[in-house]
Amino acid sequence: MTARTSLPRRTAALLLAGAALAAATACGDQRDHGHAGGKPRTSAADAPLADRLPDDVRSAGVITVGSDIAYPPVEFVDASGEVTGLDVDIARALGDQLGVGVRFENGTFDTLVTGLRANRYDIVMSAMNDTEDRQNGIDSATGKKVGEGVDFVDYFTAGVSLYGRRKDTGDVRGWTDLCGRTVAVQRGTVAHDLAKTERDTCARAGGPPLDLEAYDTDQQAQTRVRSGGADVGCSDFPAAAYAVKTSGGGKDFTLIGEQTGAAPYGIAVAKRDTRLRDALAAALDAIIANGRYGKILADWGGQDGAVTKAVINGGA
Repeated sequence: MTARTSLPRRTAALLLAGAALAAATACGDQRDHGHAGGKPRTSAADAPLADRLPDDVRSAGVITVGSDIAYPPVEFVDASGEVTGLDVDIARALGDQLGVGVRFENGTFDTLVTGLRANRYDIVMSAMNDTEDRQNGIDSATGKKVGEGVDFVDYFTAGVSLYGRRKDTGDVRGWTDLCGRTVAVQRGTVAHDLAKTERDTCARAGGPPLDLEAYDTDQQAQTRVRSGGADVGCSDFPAAAYAVKTSGGGKDFTLIGEQTGAAPYGIAVAKRDTRLRDALAAALDAIIANGRYGKILADWGGQDGAVTKAVINGGA
């Protein structure tokens, strides 16, 4: 994937201190358990954008969100068993503008778009990069058409980072040092795509190969690195930084080099659901304008990933 733009350098401590504070306190958006379960805090009659929704969603009173809920601090289950995270709080805020609740349903990341097409979810919100291939239903690994694609409402921006064991990163300083190494990633992610590209680069160079291991969840990839089975892990910066801060009390991992491939996270919506897509875009613009979006990002330390307006299919 080619980086659309570069992000200013972010401090992992800022992101993760905000995440730890939000997860530990019982106030604000993060801890409203009833709303996380799908009950709206704002009735349709009082919600400013309720009339933008399709009739079936408004009648149901809830938007069902497909998500891989194992990607802290973006979406995860906290110590009390509640679903929380940056995506969850943004989704709740959008629901309040639209007068509906949001209900997160767990799924494996690389099956979420398929689930959306099969009507298991209304939308997908799972730190998913908006890419041209996903918009067009193209398998990035093969270049083949695998579906009709999806539309995205872009709501955040993040890059991809490498991490390794704090006590043993060897001479790995960045992406160009990965030939001859074993790299663990979550299957179907942009991090996976970037790692495959680097594997191909190693092969063309004729040197030692990059051994790429793909797992269903980012947590499984982290476990592989932690155990020494893989030399390096690769995931979105927020997830990598959170793992560095929290795993083993901050003693397990360290970030390697700078993040790369900055790209938008998008809310995925089926191509046929243009009215729902446009309603979500209007709701995002509303929470940006009223300041709630900025507060949520500040709570999670994600201010540097902020967008200034809703963009549909802005990924490339």
